[in-house]
Amino acid sequence: MRASIPAKLVGETVLETFDFLSQLALGETLSTATVTAAVYSGTDASPSAIVSGSATISGTKVTQLITAGTLGVVYLLTCTVTTSLSQTLLLEAFLAVVPNQT
Repeated sequence: MRASIPAKLVGETVLETFDFLSQLALGETLSTATVTAAVYSGTDASPSAIVSGSATISGTKVTQLITAGTLGVVYLLTCTVTTSLSQTLLLEAFLAVVPNQT
């Protein structure tokens, strides 16, 4: 499943949110969460460097701090969670890094 997130300016540090509400059964909760980054298009030798710190769970949502990135690269962010019913669920989002506006 794909989440929708806006492009990030190269100089920004932003919190990205992944909402699993539509994938959970009634009463099911999120137990663990991780976010990874890979290059979808462009070149970045260390795409995982854009993921800063650990993911945070709040209700049905996971937030992750995203920083820096390489101008012109489109990253594929993947949020993987385990739930109280032992499901493993994924949400993916494309994140484009665009130039700062001056």
